[in-house]
Amino acid sequence: MKISYNWLKQFLQIDWDSQKTGELLTDLGLEVEGIASFESVKGGLKGVVVGHVLTCVQHPNADRLKLTTVDVGQETPLQIVCGAPNVAAGQKVPVATIGTTLYTKEGEAWQIKKGKIRGEESQGMICAEDELGLGESHDGIMVLNEALEPGTPCSKVFEIENDEVFEIGLTPNRADAMSHFGVARDLKAGLEQKEIQKELVTPSTSNFSIDNRSLKIDVEVKDSLKAPRYCGVTISNLIVQESPDWLKNRLKAIGLSPINNVVDVTNYVLHELGQPLHAFDASKIKGNKIEVKTLPAETKFRTLDDVERELHEDDLMICDTEKPMCIAGVFGGIHSGVTEHTSAIFLESAYFDPVSVRKTAKRHGLNTDASFRFERGIDINMTEYALKRAALLIREIAGGYITSEVIDLYPKKPQERQVFLTFDKINSLIGQEIPRDTIKSILSSLEIRINNVTESGLGLTIPTYRVDVTREVDVIEEILRVYGYNNIDYKEKLNASIAKTSRYENHRIQDVVGNMLAAQGFYEIMTNSLVAADSVGIGADGDAVTMLNPLSADLSVLRTSMLLSGLQTVSFNHNRQKTNLKLFEFGKTYHKMGKENQEKRHLSLFISGDRSNDSWATASKKTDFFYLKGIVETLFERLGLKGVETEPHSDSSFAEGLSCSKNNTLLASYGLVSKGTLKKFDIKQDVLFADFNWDEILASISTQNAAFQEIPKFPEVTRDFALLLDETASFQKVYDIAWNTEKKLLKKVNLFDVYTGKNLPKGKKSYAVSFTLMDEKKTLTDKQIDKIMGKLLAQYQKELGAELR
Repeated sequence: MKISYNWLKQFLQIDWDSQKTGELLTDLGLEVEGIASFESVKGGLKGVVVGHVLTCVQHPNADRLKLTTVDVGQETPLQIVCGAPNVAAGQKVPVATIGTTLYTKEGEAWQIKKGKIRGEESQGMICAEDELGLGESHDGIMVLNEALEPGTPCSKVFEIENDEVFEIGLTPNRADAMSHFGVARDLKAGLEQKEIQKELVTPSTSNFSIDNRSLKIDVEVKDSLKAPRYCGVTISNLIVQESPDWLKNRLKAIGLSPINNVVDVTNYVLHELGQPLHAFDASKIKGNKIEVKTLPAETKFRTLDDVERELHEDDLMICDTEKPMCIAGVFGGIHSGVTEHTSAIFLESAYFDPVSVRKTAKRHGLNTDASFRFERGIDINMTEYALKRAALLIREIAGGYITSEVIDLYPKKPQERQVFLTFDKINSLIGQEIPRDTIKSILSSLEIRINNVTESGLGLTIPTYRVDVTREVDVIEEILRVYGYNNIDYKEKLNASIAKTSRYENHRIQDVVGNMLAAQGFYEIMTNSLVAADSVGIGADGDAVTMLNPLSADLSVLRTSMLLSGLQTVSFNHNRQKTNLKLFEFGKTYHKMGKENQEKRHLSLFISGDRSNDSWATASKKTDFFYLKGIVETLFERLGLKGVETEPHSDSSFAEGLSCSKNNTLLASYGLVSKGTLKKFDIKQDVLFADFNWDEILASISTQNAAFQEIPKFPEVTRDFALLLDETASFQKVYDIAWNTEKKLLKKVNLFDVYTGKNLPKGKKSYAVSFTLMDEKKTLTDKQIDKIMGKLLAQYQKELGAELR
């Protein structure tokens, strides 16, 4: 939000420099993010002076140029070549001297330099008003008052306003400070705490009067819940034209473009008092009646930006007897606004329900200065005052007469909010005792009325413009921000309680797993939980949870699988030539289970491309299913999860996959994502995906006890078999037979080679399997080793029909 310092000073006479004022505003909670300079004429006409044209003759080498000599208050007149048709001897003109910087309409700077034009020297430039930024005309040079002395700086001739503009990062709750008046009100309270008393000057409306009653427009509010207060008045015989400079400068300083005097006044009052206004061309109001109501769904309405919109049945509209004219509190219509042909207006000032305006603005994707304020809640008691203020300004600068009574439809006034503030609660929350007289003075400076005082606290009435102050703690926050956070003492002693926490808390386990994956070259991602409705079929578990008011069709449903948002990230990277990916994410999926919604926590892994980037030292190697399998098993091992059973996993999302369970509880599933799923995300490269049911994993590891064992004193022994097996035999079976045959001395079983093809009988394959044996109490003998290997071979021959190669 932009606040003009000059404008602010109209409410509060303060002579501080802008930096000091900005610091106080920041201390008050209105954080000043920056202070920018504003000049009504860019460059401030520096280097531009009044010149007296002494001579003006035809340029010897150009028909359309004149050769002039101009007195600019120096010893020697300047020779200047000028192409303006109206230049003549005896004129007083603005002259940009050598070295002066001027600016184009687009704000681009260019400098006046000494040079030759068609062979004649030119020592400056006689300027038109658009070249100086003083107007739009380029028909000829400006001719100034004959009484001006040559050499007078033009910055003294023209009224150039220099201003400083605060950029305030306003928090959403501070609707009361969304205007210059609101900021001035806060600044006054801050100054009082520094024992600086300043009067808050508000624009007077005491001279508001009705000139005649020649133009009456009736108003009917058919939905008083959405429009609790509606005011209006008519102004006739006005002239729509350009605004005066002072008004244009105020608007330009805060980044607004002037339009015409009527519209500019409504914008001015909006930013002055925080009350949105709207002016309708009275001649376009059919039936001389305003109706505030909702319309049937899908009613067509063309807004000021010339876009035809379909209305929702809950959109509040300002209509005449035939058609809609404005989306209440949001945006006007293209056919009812003020134009240069307007001679009479109906001026609207209203209070619209914040929730209704917010939903309407969101539905139509409109964010205006008016909706910004209505959404957050304006002061319902400011409505009539702002209307009169604007009407007087319009009558002052556009002429005309106030030609109707002020219509004020205000059927139900809101009750004033009452809060009882206890002194003990103040001291408890702030951590320091603030003198009671100071508390009272702060509350008075904030216009919070003290109704009664007791030994324990204060009975208060909150002003209507403070829509965010509803509770005792809100009042304490107000006291503290005005008292000053910097004025709260630091304690010499710091007290803290030590929380008894478990080493199995979620954030601790996430840190362990996250660090392990990062060490393996994975990058953590955080994706949006909202996905497109047509994608939830992938990995869906139950019905999807849909958004009641989605931002867009692509963000309308909560994801039912981590695969959805993860593949979006993979696709995004692939499209930008980032093909080697190792990603992980901690997130949630959402499911509708009957009448209840359910959240489930997950850890997901995504792998695609090569294990590492190309290097001169090592050849790149593609990631495959077994690489992912190794990562999953390493993760289980790091978490201390033992006894995890693996079996094939059937899911349309996987081309091939495995699931991991313990005690009949699914802990994870992983595998190669199917081509059909990848095609939906336009991914042409294989992607490996692992999904861990994080809630189940946390529950499993919380029952695990830490275990340790001594480092063995005796050596391991490794023996190999090259087993000839049927093609249908799996390594899992080989693995299980080994452990069932020798449970005491067998420590490890590893498949290190698989061979199929030439020199093997049809339907056969060869597994090269290593077995690691060890006795923790003594060194194994050859006899013991041979006996164990013989038992293993016998079991393989018996159960699998295996042969040694």
